[in-house]
Amino acid sequence: MEQKFIEQFDGLLEKYTDLLVGQHTPDTIKKVEMWALYTHIAKSMPALAKHWNEMYPDAKEEMKKVIAEIKQLNEEHRSSK
Repeated sequence: MEQKFIEQFDGLLEKYTDLLVGQHTPDTIKKVEMWALYTHIAKSMPALAKHWNEMYPDAKEEMKKVIAEIKQLNEEHRSSK
């Protein structure tokens, strides 16, 4: 992939994160990226997500924390507008 495209896509993810949760720190951007990808996988290939959850129960718990954090940040951001 071209570096220009990677930078443009990173900009898209940064803006999405900012609009979703009201901030775009590197940590928050990574969490939103993981949340979005996991959500997509769970919807498009639920058997894969189920298998992963069963194989890595600790990671499943960590993902649940990420999902809860993104949800909380989104609610706080929407209520502050």
